[in-house]
Amino acid sequence: MNDTPRRDAGDLARRLAENAEAVCRRYLSAGRRHGNYWLVGDVRNTPGRSLFVRLRDTANGRAGKWVDAASSEHGDLLDVIRESLGLAEFRDVADEARAFLSLPRPDPVSAGRDRPVHERGSAGSSEAARRLWAMSGPIEGTIAAAYLRHRDLTDLSGLSALRFHPRGYVRPDEDCPPEIWPAMIAAVTDLDGNVTGVHRTFLAPDGRGKAPIEHPRRALGELRGNAVRFGVASDVLAAGEGIETVLSLRQGLPDLPLAACLSSTHLAALIFPPLLRRLYVLRDDDPAGDHAVATLDARASEAGIELIALSPRLGDFNDDLRAFGRGALRAILRPQLAPSDVARFLEAGTT
Repeated sequence: MNDTPRRDAGDLARRLAENAEAVCRRYLSAGRRHGNYWLVGDVRNTPGRSLFVRLRDTANGRAGKWVDAASSEHGDLLDVIRESLGLAEFRDVADEARAFLSLPRPDPVSAGRDRPVHERGSAGSSEAARRLWAMSGPIEGTIAAAYLRHRDLTDLSGLSALRFHPRGYVRPDEDCPPEIWPAMIAAVTDLDGNVTGVHRTFLAPDGRGKAPIEHPRRALGELRGNAVRFGVASDVLAAGEGIETVLSLRQGLPDLPLAACLSSTHLAALIFPPLLRRLYVLRDDDPAGDHAVATLDARASEAGIELIALSPRLGDFNDDLRAFGRGALRAILRPQLAPSDVARFLEAGTT
């Protein structure tokens, strides 16, 4: 296996260690110096004193090494950069380290050729997704909340599956350096509520749209069969593709449990809750959406689950909400719901 990344990591870690205090002041800014150590709460830059970074070489160890006395975690300054910024790929960590050290980036062609296969797959790490989720904060009063309200998603109460990160790292394409954009972070969870991945929507700084990059939506971790969940499903669930589409339904049916599966492929592979008896599918008006509904219908029938497809008048339910308003959206949904669910979810939402 090519050991270029390993040599590169060693060289960068050594150079960072030579500037250990400056690294700490940049990436662990919630801490402070105490003698030959930088003290902070943890490697994710939480205030506190349980983690200490050695600033100069001593008989007890090398500069740049750190230990968290509370968790027994330990590492070097590359780990500090990775954890404090929520980066998933070594290439992004290395680029950030080079930028801090004012070093040139390697040739993108040779870098891509030399990078081992397991490095390419590291962006799909559920552990990296959980780190990013832990580093993100509530959406109230943030650019993410402004973005949702700009999509006429005004009821933002109880959205524990959504968080905000002010400095999300994203590589616009394979050979570009990473850029920083604010991001709405959505937790992808399994049926037990465990975070298996995250979905990132990179946003314009004013929250009035997505970031002006080619693919402003990015996923990280294990998505297949899982979903971004709003409410706890028992016998009834509504599932769709996009977060904005699913949240549009929530504006009219606030008590209906919802699942955003993030793509038609993942919608078709949704794992059913064990008590599920009726599944509403928010159909997007395109061939991929039709295929997802057909696949789910066959799976639901085999499992003894009633499937009802909900169809928007326009491209999706967010289009309907923005064009016609909440009252009209409820009127569009009413004849498509099972009679018992009209009273349970639609009429209950008016009280």
